[in-house]
Amino acid sequence: MGDVAEGRLVQQWHELLALHATVFGELECRLQDEHGIGVSEFEALERLATGDFKCRSADLLEAVHLSQSATSRLVARLEKEGLVERAMCEQDRRGIFVSLTDAGRRRYEEAKPTHRAVLRATLGEARLTKAG
Repeated sequence: MGDVAEGRLVQQWHELLALHATVFGELECRLQDEHGIGVSEFEALERLATGDFKCRSADLLEAVHLSQSATSRLVARLEKEGLVERAMCEQDRRGIFVSLTDAGRRRYEEAKPTHRAVLRATLGEARLTKAG
């Protein structure tokens, strides 16, 4: 890989990091201010709301991109707020299912338009900036 190609590759990486920071920061602020949840909480609620309303705790790792222990703390916070419930898996006593409550579904439905508006605004601006 030549110096120019490598420089472009590194520049793309830095642009991706900057875009992630911009979108994540705006989502975190708006979701927290308007709905009392952060990005990770929203992503967990969305995973449950768009699936069959329950999943194994381990499956949430993919949705929230956190460590297992951080995801466990996230689920505990959501459960404390009454947004999810945890139950043992009957087939595998080591497994734990997380289920969306009615309150969790309402919070997700209320926050979803804010989430999508931020994505449209921040990612749309990035696309326009890149094209220009």
